Amino acid sequence: MEAVYTVQMPKAPPVPIVLSIPHAGTYFSPDLAAQFKPDLIAAPVDTDWFVTRLYEFAPALGITVIAANYSRWVIDLNRDPDSKPLYTDGRIITALCPTTDFLGRPLYRDERPEVDPREVHQRVDAYFLPYHQKLRELVDNCRHHFGTVLLWDAHSICRHVPTISSTPFPDLILGDADETSADTDLIECAWTTLRASSYRVAHNDPFKGGYITRHYGKPEYRQHALQLEMTKVNYMDSTEKYFDDSKANAIRQLLTKTMLALAEQLKTI
Repeated sequence: MEAVYTVQMPKAPPVPIVLSIPHAGTYFSPDLAAQFKPDLIAAPVDTDWFVTRLYEFAPALGITVIAANYSRWVIDLNRDPDSKPLYTDGRIITALCPTTDFLGRPLYRDERPEVDPREVHQRVDAYFLPYHQKLRELVDNCRHHFGTVLLWDAHSICRHVPTISSTPFPDLILGDADETSADTDLIECAWTTLRASSYRVAHNDPFKGGYITRHYGKPEYRQHALQLEMTKVNYMDSTEKYFDDSKANAIRQLLTKTMLALAEQLKTI
């Protein structure tokens, strides 16, 4: 069995930031792969492609990184395990164990409308819980050591997904569950740093943070969470198929500046 997640520990003096990358995985176990349409899982379009590679600078800043190895089509680590919808504005909402992609195309050979509840339960035990147990451990250890912690949940998405929004997405979308998942000074620090760039930045619209941001963000306990959604064209080519080193290096400069600013801000909270 493929490892559920990969953890990279800091390569420099640690800072109180844990980076979560739940949607960059592409692995399907053979028994699961046999259930899906082979042409779709050959290149799962809803993958947050290359986000782990994009953030490869993080350990050198003292940041701990956890990244999922299994595809979000196996189980979505950023969905409520009780399948409570994150949004109610009419956009497409894929399930904890999705049966369609973001465009509504059936994923399974038998085009099942839902995954059998017993199989969902098995996947929760096999994939969802191990990732979140490790993420919880990393967050708790960081908070106990420093007295505070920021969980940064890293995502990417196609520039335009018409089933979610009729218009293309901005370059960067900072999510904080309507300013409830992190201290206001941390939110302002991230927002100000991201906006002081050439990228088009939005706040909580159309993404305000998924299950991870909302579940782990408890600023009253000095445990903060922020989500950054990024359109893939900021670090991939215009077809959103290939990694673009030049674009990636440019956005890495902003991400590095943001992480350093947040690490400093955490010292005051």
